[in-house]
Amino acid sequence: SAAVSSAFLLSCLLFAAINRRQRGPYMDEVFHVPQAQAYCHGRFLQWDPMITTLPGLYLVSVGVVKPAAWLFGWTGSVVCSVGMLRFINLLFSAGNFYLLYLLLFKIHQKNKAVSGFQRILSALTLAMFPTLYFFTFLYYTDPGSVFFTLFAYLMCLYGNHKTSALLGFCGFMFRQTNIVWTVFCAGNVVAEKLNEAWKTELQKKKDEKISSRKGSVSDLMRMLQFLIKYLISPKNLVRLTALTWPYIILVTVFFGFVFINGGIVVGDRSSHEACLHFPQLFYFLSFTVFFSFPHLLTPTKIRKFLLSLRKHPVQYSLMAVVSLFLIWKFTYVHKYLLADNRHYTFYVWRKVFQRHELVKYLLVPVYIFAGWSFADTLKSKSIFWILMSFVCLLAVTVPQELLEFRYFILPFLIYRLNIPFPSLYRQLLELAFYIVVNAVTFYLFLNRTFQWPNSDEIQRFMW
Repeated sequence: SAAVSSAFLLSCLLFAAINRRQRGPYMDEVFHVPQAQAYCHGRFLQWDPMITTLPGLYLVSVGVVKPAAWLFGWTGSVVCSVGMLRFINLLFSAGNFYLLYLLLFKIHQKNKAVSGFQRILSALTLAMFPTLYFFTFLYYTDPGSVFFTLFAYLMCLYGNHKTSALLGFCGFMFRQTNIVWTVFCAGNVVAEKLNEAWKTELQKKKDEKISSRKGSVSDLMRMLQFLIKYLISPKNLVRLTALTWPYIILVTVFFGFVFINGGIVVGDRSSHEACLHFPQLFYFLSFTVFFSFPHLLTPTKIRKFLLSLRKHPVQYSLMAVVSLFLIWKFTYVHKYLLADNRHYTFYVWRKVFQRHELVKYLLVPVYIFAGWSFADTLKSKSIFWILMSFVCLLAVTVPQELLEFRYFILPFLIYRLNIPFPSLYRQLLELAFYIVVNAVTFYLFLNRTFQWPNSDEIQRFMW
């Protein structure tokens, strides 16, 4: 409680500074703020066609602001002002801190070596994850989207699947792609049952010493045979359906929405068309290594990777060939990425990928190391959980044409929550790194403003 309160107080001070410097709506707030204000005035049928997400953020905002205005006697322009709407995300941020702590406690409850202080420290670090923390201070959908998705995941882990599905629906109302995390919650249940059945299968054959994660061809084939046999059994299917029916209903509702709406995007579809953008997975893995470097870029990890590379040259060569092909045939460059110089992705693309045509291919070794590191840190999980998580990761990243770091927030947090607890030193290093990145980000946003030609508006750098 003290940690959450202290973090909230410091965030309030930063919030006040940002709102003094940027009083009016900025970037996507130009669409979100007027829409929320229309809802505040009871105009629920009014809709800005440029908005691509469902109205979850606006409905929650009205549900919080209106009772608060009545309770404190607020009237006039202060009700649903830009500052008050942004404050909603500050509340979500405090909730995310607490949810992250509860998730770390639940996921790592068997690890008795982890102290309460370490859990609080990790929760604080993840709550300050730069890409998420920045949007705490603007009226964007991200903090609320993360809040309801993490809450749904927590309820799933505690076996409250009806509550989890209901919270998943709330997350879906903030961002349609959150339906993937509803599938992830259902997948947790399925993976747990599969793992139990797999262990029983091994015991029956008196083969307990053979791990389901060794990765040899014979082990893989036997596991696939078991998986097919398990999933075609009507008895097993009925059992899994009985456990996951709340999620099945929500996914059915989602497909009904897609059919009626004519697509997943609400509003402006021309700039948000789905495609098979496989390099998005490589960008996400690189993003993960960058923000988890205290855990993934250690000398021990690098030595282990080089040893694996020497032991399995054929497999890694095949991965390199497949990666080169995917980059060659499935790289897309969104018009926003090339045109909007307010986003960091604009500079990443220009300074790295546009230096030479070959750069995107020369980065393949980095992607392979990132993928190996990502998988290696999750090796304590069951093979079924890893497969399920990988499918969800593909579903949430690959269809996106635009390279946007905000799309990586939830998959990164899910990954980071499930890796083994690092040492206290590495936790402190990670927190210090996040604080530095946040300090630089807010300094640039507040102090390094610029203007476009033929425009009097002040422009600011942001994620």
